[in-house]
Amino acid sequence: MIRKTLALAALASVSLAGCSTTPAVVESSPAAAETATEQLAEKTSITVYSGRKESLVQAVIDQFTTDTGITVEVRYGKSAEMAAQLLEEGDNSPADVFFSQDAGALGAVSKAGMLVDMPSEILGLVPSEYSAADGKWVGVSGRARVMVYNPDKVSEVPASVFDLAGPEWQGRIGIAPTNASFQAFVTAMRVLHGDDKTLEWLKAMKVNAVMYPKNSAILQAVEDKAVDAGLINHYYWFAMSKDIGVENMTSKLGQFKSKDVGNLINAAGVGIISDSNAARSFVEYLLSKTGQQYFVSETSEYPLIPGVLAGVELTPMDQIPAPEVDLSGLDDLDTTLAMIREAGLI
Repeated sequence: MIRKTLALAALASVSLAGCSTTPAVVESSPAAAETATEQLAEKTSITVYSGRKESLVQAVIDQFTTDTGITVEVRYGKSAEMAAQLLEEGDNSPADVFFSQDAGALGAVSKAGMLVDMPSEILGLVPSEYSAADGKWVGVSGRARVMVYNPDKVSEVPASVFDLAGPEWQGRIGIAPTNASFQAFVTAMRVLHGDDKTLEWLKAMKVNAVMYPKNSAILQAVEDKAVDAGLINHYYWFAMSKDIGVENMTSKLGQFKSKDVGNLINAAGVGIISDSNAARSFVEYLLSKTGQQYFVSETSEYPLIPGVLAGVELTPMDQIPAPEVDLSGLDDLDTTLAMIREAGLI
């Protein structure tokens, strides 16, 4: 059921036929364990399934290869699409690591039993709120949900994301229902406010919102004055401002009031599928000062390890009025997608 749903979540990008069973758990004999240990030590290349864009992460992956000598084959796609492919492939998957845009897709793969336990020394690098409660995945960078808006059209950010359901917002707000970050945000809304209230909001968005395929398209629409505001991840604004100059940006970023679900802080993260020293080294590299500084300077995301500071242009993460939500609980993509579809958004 999860596999089928995740495939639908990537409906614009991938069509999966058939349904394989969830990989079986096989107990290891002492001989098998010894063989696994040898494989752990000897592997010098890995395959990464990445739900993160090539333009955002290929440079740090290339640097990892330069610094360690471990070669990396990367397969790119949307996080939900990559999760669906992993679940379809099962035991036959060539993937060693799943690099997801958000916690929800990682959680769905973890629920299917495809992620191995993350070593405790790796989990200990990151605050527990940005890793799986069961230790199956670890966050590597943080991102905040924000409202991007045209200050000529919006004088004040609403108190809550729920206020966007009001009739005064009809035709003025951009959303990306097929985007993994939007789906994770909707899942958080369900967790915090229940399915009935969430579905009511989604149905209001069918009336009020303009649909876009991704965050960057929403931002461009606000810049072009096609819509007055939109819901995106914060770093898209900073990426554009680097390209064209802050002084040339039409839009601004704003956040809702304290602990509103519209201010969700999510994490891009990684899970290990086929355990090896090479796979562990890749995760450790992303959580090294070199890897974390890359996310700060190149993608304007929040670092998750102590000792690496976020960019001066960002609101400190502990000052964001974010809701308290367990990222491990955002793994029910099945129901979330069904509700988005019921509301007519996809």
